[in-house]
Amino acid sequence: MSGFGYRIGADGSANRVGVRDALAGDAALVWVHLSTTTEEAQGWLRDDAHLADYVVDALTAAETRPRAEKFEHGALINLRGRSSEELPGSDPLASVRIWGTKGHVFSVSRKPLVAIEMVVAEAEAGDFHDPGDLITAIATAITTDLDPLVADLGDTLDTCEEGLEADRIFELRREVTRVRVQAINYRRFLAPQRQAIETLSQLPGDWLDSDDRLHLSAAADRAARMAEELEAIRERASLTHEALTDLRAEQIDGRSLVISIVAMVFLPLTFLTGLYGMNVQGLPYAERPWAFDAIAGLCAAIAIGVTGYFVRRHWFRG
Repeated sequence: MSGFGYRIGADGSANRVGVRDALAGDAALVWVHLSTTTEEAQGWLRDDAHLADYVVDALTAAETRPRAEKFEHGALINLRGRSSEELPGSDPLASVRIWGTKGHVFSVSRKPLVAIEMVVAEAEAGDFHDPGDLITAIATAITTDLDPLVADLGDTLDTCEEGLEADRIFELRREVTRVRVQAINYRRFLAPQRQAIETLSQLPGDWLDSDDRLHLSAAADRAARMAEELEAIRERASLTHEALTDLRAEQIDGRSLVISIVAMVFLPLTFLTGLYGMNVQGLPYAERPWAFDAIAGLCAAIAIGVTGYFVRRHWFRG
């Protein structure tokens, strides 16, 4: 079965073991992490860990939203974090489901989370002494890992806003659209995650120390700031997209104006040349040797006159 376990002593010393050996013997804190939600994992949680059916169902559910809920003997926490695997754009964050009781923490994820790797390093450094330390570390690691990601979206949008140019419209529109979609998808989970971490920090229970609650409050504040930043990025992306649309419309209007001016310059010339191009008798001066030069000169004079009129009216400025 995919996963690992840690048996942590009272002094914080951590011993990594297999999932099936994690519950054997005595330890101040036992952490079991399963990286699968298969029937085998469900059976182990139910038969070996002796968790209630509603807890097993919550830990192995196919779809989850960030939440924190107190039960009789523990608390269930669902969080979302960045995965080391590429995820679909509509669901960019992987879920981790946590069941915490006094002396035990069970976490389950279907995709590998970067935050779990960070927490493993802290566990091996001897930083955990109780479930509150571990759960707080997971929540903090998730928000810490996501913070640069949100900052990068803002920096990308700043670059797009500074580089608004007519010859880069299509490139900028693609980039702005990508940033806007990512901001919407991230905010969809970070907004309820802030509420989940806040709720977790206020849950009653002796497995959460006052220091843990302070760290959870700090993580909730960071999640709230990221949610607000993502909302600002979404609004700014919409405004930038509108600015690019206006720039594109101005570009099209300018080109249409040039085409219209050229058409208006050649309109009387087309009429004149079409008139004398008819294969009929009776056209004035048609038999005169100087007629072609006269008509060509007249066309040139008309073209110059019409162009000069447009220049004086500043039509070429749009």
